[in-house]
Amino acid sequence: MIYTVTLNPSIDYVVYTEDFQLEGLNRATSTQKFAGGKGINVSRVLQTLNTPTTALGFAGGFSGQFISEQLERQGIEARFIETSEDTRINIKLKTGSETEINAPGPQVTEAQFEALLQQMRETTEQDTVVIAGSMPKSLPRDAYRQIVEILSHTGAQFVVDAEKALVESVLDYHPLFIKPNKDELEMMFDTTIQSDEDVVRCGQHILEKGAQSVIISLGGDGAIYMDAERRLKAQVPTGQVVNTVGSGDSTVAGMVAGLDQGQAIEAAFAQAVAAGTATAFNDDLAEKASIDRIRQQVQITSIDA
Repeated sequence: MIYTVTLNPSIDYVVYTEDFQLEGLNRATSTQKFAGGKGINVSRVLQTLNTPTTALGFAGGFSGQFISEQLERQGIEARFIETSEDTRINIKLKTGSETEINAPGPQVTEAQFEALLQQMRETTEQDTVVIAGSMPKSLPRDAYRQIVEILSHTGAQFVVDAEKALVESVLDYHPLFIKPNKDELEMMFDTTIQSDEDVVRCGQHILEKGAQSVIISLGGDGAIYMDAERRLKAQVPTGQVVNTVGSGDSTVAGMVAGLDQGQAIEAAFAQAVAAGTATAFNDDLAEKASIDRIRQQVQITSIDA
């Protein structure tokens, strides 16, 4: 089974408005509500790719109930630990450009965190766990590491997609892969990325720190995959980017689904970048038809650097 862990999920409340003005009355032209959070996004795209998944994490109140119901309607099992405070609601204000307002999230008690750790203890060598996104401030600072320490004993593979400090705290446990984008890579190494050679150099350092493989998203310039044996560059088709939220999560889902389905690394990588690109070209997360269509246009080549 593939499990996704979203420690701080949200309802993503998307508001579209024209001629937005500060300190005045603005009227929305339309609104949308989605079950949000990086791990949840991964679960949704995995379901789109016909790969069963179970969503774990914390959820509470009417907003947490909304998220659970939305996932279950999409055929995704939700086994959230219930919190006494409401799950957060994040605002995505689209006015031609995009402004995000993210709420802090609920308090999570020690008992609730322990309940999540118990779920991790029930994993096996046949499982893959995707841990993604931010944490509520009430969780221990080493929450990611505590989770991964348990997985190292159960034998479950794991993928991490989170901010620099959280990722770096678990590299020595050998994640299946991590997926920084170009900006995150620059932040990790306090450098400026100007070429594929720069990407490969940083990627090599990540492998040396313990990751089994790494995917670096380069936006419209595609992506680079690296492991101990290969370095691959994916070129993606051009198109109009309408949504950056969830693109990286879609890339993670595409790769995890490909590996789970026994695809070769090159094929799984092509599916990963196709899923990320399809989401970038869509108002919501990628749809299966778009992923399949874009995948036919993705070009994978070996690189030397």
